[in-house]
Amino acid sequence: MASQTSSGSAKPGKRGKSMAKSDKTSRNGASGAGAVNKEELLDMFRQMYLIRQFEIACGENYAKGNIRGFLHLYIGQEATGVGALGALDDQDYVVTHYRDHGHAIARGLDVNRSMAELFGRKTGLSKGKGGSMHLFDAARGFMGGHAIVAGQLPLALGLAFSQKYRKTDGLTVCFFGDGSTNQGIYHEVLNLAAVWKAPMLFILENNGYGMGTSVDRVRAGNPDFYTDVDKYGIEAVAVDGMDVLAVREATEAAVARLRAGEGPLFIEAKTFRYVGHSYADGQKYRDQEEVDEWQKRDPVETYPKMLIDHKLATQKEIDGLRSDVDAQVAEAVKFASESPQPDPEDLFDDVLA
Repeated sequence: MASQTSSGSAKPGKRGKSMAKSDKTSRNGASGAGAVNKEELLDMFRQMYLIRQFEIACGENYAKGNIRGFLHLYIGQEATGVGALGALDDQDYVVTHYRDHGHAIARGLDVNRSMAELFGRKTGLSKGKGGSMHLFDAARGFMGGHAIVAGQLPLALGLAFSQKYRKTDGLTVCFFGDGSTNQGIYHEVLNLAAVWKAPMLFILENNGYGMGTSVDRVRAGNPDFYTDVDKYGIEAVAVDGMDVLAVREATEAAVARLRAGEGPLFIEAKTFRYVGHSYADGQKYRDQEEVDEWQKRDPVETYPKMLIDHKLATQKEIDGLRSDVDAQVAEAVKFASESPQPDPEDLFDDVLA
């Protein structure tokens, strides 16, 4: 059964109907997850702001030539990653797409080593061999960003099947974009996940665009994706991906059901990226007015304001977190800049034959 769980409208502009407004509130009066305390509320802001500043620093260093290859930034989508990953345990796996920096940070991967990986340095998470699209940390169950569109889906299903086969209490979360739904493997994985009752949570980050093409131009019929997966016997909900608490609440509910053996499940988070598909994208395919309308709902700006308005935080506390994060990101850039380049012979390490 498909349903909507959101505390705000879904899509300004021309991207479809608004989502239903939720009547659920937290014990503090804020919308979203019902069991978060002040420390957690503030940490959600810290993580979203850390992702934002990390991504801004990545863009700056890409322009300077310190980061090469492709660079896909998560700016605008922070609430989805932070809200979802805050509901997981250490035993769970996370698999994602090439816009992976935000997920990596929300999962707790080392910020210095993440930046060093983007710089291609030996101290990086993958010793400088993976780069922007392939952040990876098995110790934290972060099983990589993946550059092939929809390529992460079968890997995630395999991980989820292994968790069920080994009778663990773990689950696998797989992030993917709306562009992945046009790949045949998307439907194959939905079907097999349902057949196997795999403990897998599909999280579709629907930012409205597959590269430079609007969803409206490539999707026939219903603009919502979550209403379709019931054909596979998978229950799904839509959530306001710009509301970190709404995402957290929806994910917590899904995680509880997955651990009880009710998987797989599906969440469509309706969100928006404020930057182009990649750093080199001129964004000629969309109007600035659409971007401006979505920026009114920027979670990095609206969320701390909500905390202050509800007397859950003070401006001084928010400013203090911003200052700490700014220093952390500056230190990450310094660490990456001063880290050594890989040695030529390192090319032959970590190769399976």
